[in-house]
Amino acid sequence: MEVTVKIPDEIVARAKAQGMRVEVYVQEILAQQAAASAPAESRPRSPEEIRAWLDSIAQFSDKIPPLPENISREWLYQEHD
Repeated sequence: MEVTVKIPDEIVARAKAQGMRVEVYVQEILAQQAAASAPAESRPRSPEEIRAWLDSIAQFSDKIPPLPENISREWLYQEHD
């Protein structure tokens, strides 16, 4: 695939300052952006990340009211008049 775009002068200057062709410099920028925006699921989570995620899920669990012993239709629709 070939795409034609207008390259800002600033990007051209940065590429020249690094001694690179503009096309190669832009490809490198795009590759870095793609790697940075890759979903976190593409790598295994550390135990600390898993603990933080679980803690965030349980953050307000103490505010959840207990369920009744018998769940009835009336209980399910008690606030729907």
